[in-house]
Amino acid sequence: MTPCGETIHITRGRGGEVEVTGTIDAFARDILLRAGFLFLPALRGHWIRLPFDLGQGWENEHAAWAADMLTAARYPVHLDPGLRPHPPGQEAPAAPSRPPAMTADAPPSRPPRR
Repeated sequence: MTPCGETIHITRGRGGEVEVTGTIDAFARDILLRAGFLFLPALRGHWIRLPFDLGQGWENEHAAWAADMLTAARYPVHLDPGLRPHPPGQEAPAAPSRPPAMTADAPPSRPPRR
């Protein structure tokens, strides 16, 4: 848990970047790193954000994934509603269909050895 139960906020900043604010402990840091967030030195600690120019869809997926992982680890998290890959009220698209699995045909029988 975060010290004092402080909420971790994942939002889209003024410049369009996805950033994290709040007190982050070592475990939450590992979760955010796993989700693709960068920890950049700043005047007051670290600026925690996703890489730029990877597209809003990618940013939304990784922000939601980080929020889900932090929530599963029992951190209080606020995810900006605009960062959900599929906003509430919209159905998620169906998973892409996969072709049926290919099975190998039995090898042709070998001629008997003499």
